[in-house]
Amino acid sequence: MEMQQFYYDNKIVKKFIYATILFGVVGMLVGLTLAILYLFPNLTDGISWLSYGRLRPLHTNAVIFAFVGNAFFAGMYYSMQRLLKARMYSDFLSGLHFWGWQLIIVAAAITLPLGYSTSKEYAELEWPIDIAITFIWVVMGINMIGTMIKRRERHLYVAIWFYLATFVTVAVLHIFNSLAIPVSLLSMKSYSVYAGVQDALVQWWYGHNAVAFFLTTPFLGLMYYFVPKAANRPVYSYRLSIVHFWSLIFIYIWAGPHHLLYSALPNWAQNLGVVFSIMLIAPSWGGMINGLLTLRGAWDKVRVDPVLKFFVVAITGYGMATFEGPMLSLKNVNAIAHFTDWIIAHVHVGALAWNGFMAFGLIYWLVPRMSKGPLFSAKLANFHFWIGTLGIILYTLPMYVAGFLQASMWKQFNPDGTLTYGNFLETVTQIMPMYWMRAIGGTLYLVGMLVLVYNIYRTIRANAAIEDELAEAPELQKISSSRIKGEKFHPWLERKPIQLTILATIAILIGGVIQIVPTIMVKSNIPTIASVKPYTPLELEGRDLYIREGCVGCHSQMVRPFRSEVERYGPQSKAGEFVYDHPFLWGSKRTGPDLLRVGGKYNDNWHFNHMWNPQSTSSGSIMPGYKWLFDNKALDISDIESKMKVMQTLGVPYTDAEVADARNAMKIQSQKIENNLNADPDFVKSYENSKKKAIAKGEEFVPMHQREIVALIAYIQRLGTDIKVKDKK
Repeated sequence: MEMQQFYYDNKIVKKFIYATILFGVVGMLVGLTLAILYLFPNLTDGISWLSYGRLRPLHTNAVIFAFVGNAFFAGMYYSMQRLLKARMYSDFLSGLHFWGWQLIIVAAAITLPLGYSTSKEYAELEWPIDIAITFIWVVMGINMIGTMIKRRERHLYVAIWFYLATFVTVAVLHIFNSLAIPVSLLSMKSYSVYAGVQDALVQWWYGHNAVAFFLTTPFLGLMYYFVPKAANRPVYSYRLSIVHFWSLIFIYIWAGPHHLLYSALPNWAQNLGVVFSIMLIAPSWGGMINGLLTLRGAWDKVRVDPVLKFFVVAITGYGMATFEGPMLSLKNVNAIAHFTDWIIAHVHVGALAWNGFMAFGLIYWLVPRMSKGPLFSAKLANFHFWIGTLGIILYTLPMYVAGFLQASMWKQFNPDGTLTYGNFLETVTQIMPMYWMRAIGGTLYLVGMLVLVYNIYRTIRANAAIEDELAEAPELQKISSSRIKGEKFHPWLERKPIQLTILATIAILIGGVIQIVPTIMVKSNIPTIASVKPYTPLELEGRDLYIREGCVGCHSQMVRPFRSEVERYGPQSKAGEFVYDHPFLWGSKRTGPDLLRVGGKYNDNWHFNHMWNPQSTSSGSIMPGYKWLFDNKALDISDIESKMKVMQTLGVPYTDAEVADARNAMKIQSQKIENNLNADPDFVKSYENSKKKAIAKGEEFVPMHQREIVALIAYIQRLGTDIKVKDKK
């Protein structure tokens, strides 16, 4: 049989490794900055693009899509070529994938701090970038499948199944969750085609499965290739890997609604999410067991090999996170954990241990092999392992304690039936020591990352340049019918990439279709409330500012049916309240109190002072000020008619007359708020002083009612007022 010579493309792997390291440092540095902002909320006072609300989505996107994404691509490009015994289908597509993905990351790094955000968790990027993501993802898929078609290895190894499932599912999730109508082709602003409850279900169908199919399945593929390679042992059980793969991708897609327990989502959808979340334990732990038992007979090597140390802790972290996730989906546990820092701890066990340590082990294994020399320092790699492990412990344990403390304090009552801790800030002040420990843990983890940077830099300097690698393999021959006589289904499927892709697609679509279609199509799932009206034009602009500043990252708008929450915030949320919310803003974390019923609770002056300096109205608050909202410049209302027309298209009942009269209506409502502000002598005094300063500088003075802060106050004062019970005179 004639052997064919070809070259593995190591240069594309090198590029993705370098990008992984670069964006790992950036993403973790932004994360540490956010941890410090909890301790010093006014550290970046007055700098809009360095505010907590705008940096938080930058951190999550940088870590998930830049650091973890590039690590997956590096491992995939390296392992696929060797598993298929073929160079990637197209060097051009490989390069386009690399540079396109990095440009998307740069676009995110620019737009998110500038406030261009959809507010949807892990999907904050606006519509032009979403289109670019879709295009580059398809480029990657074409390159993957093209390589499989021209392969020289008949059998598709388990790692490739996970890569295929990742490609298909992320494409489906991203496209359906990102469906939105832009305000105009020249505007970065868009509105989700879904509203309220429907938007929440689609978002958490996406959000949960973005964790599943961007942070889990691709790294399971890497585990199935690199752990056996590093240990020099075969996978413990190939049969278990088959069960692991199919059960995981089928069950995972159903579990999204467990993020919305006790919310306004219909109970049937919540219960489906719970059932399938509990079922997830079996395939998840099957994968963990398969990974750890692969090391049978190699544990003596784990003691001295830093790569295996990283892999072992990564797989253990995966097991912990995938046991805790189903436990958190139990309603009685979710009632305690949801909206607290327990969830932050849970997420970071997965991110820091599973994804981070797998990526570090991957880099330490790949770079010496591609540069044909030893790692510069195994001692430094071991130091990185231990300081990183200590960082994970010091990060997560205090967050668990903080979560338990928050939940217990929020729910405690006095003998007379009043809340023991009626002031939300009493909770915040109690957990500040845990926030200090988290910052220390994050610092240690970042130090480990910087050690990796130095170690890899010295390794590359000392060894040969990373070049394409010569390989040889016989051409794949047509298989005779006699050889496949009696062949069972799965071995047949393992040599059929197109059929495997189709079956994986069907497996992941079933759960999504059964959950989402009825919620969108069956009207009885979302009963309407006659008193709920669309937002006024000024409130609509204020809501966009609320989204721009990332307020949803710290405040929920979802009152659950618990006595403690009803007592603290008001009546529980109803599905019909959110029918005009494009997108929904239920939130995931309560760093501050729920705002669904805050309208009318405080006067306009309180909100004005609170947004300027939160500590002046709420002693001990860790909320930053939003001074740029008060700047002497007018609120941009140039798109208000276009925004309302998009809302009309989405079913919001604005009349054409209301659209035409939008600017006049805004002026009337904003003037009322300015008149209310004038009731405070301190406001009048500072306002007059600001006029004099503007005149002295030769600037045009913008009246207060035209500024951004007034629109935000209008939106906040509207919240919850549609269904408030009116006092009888």
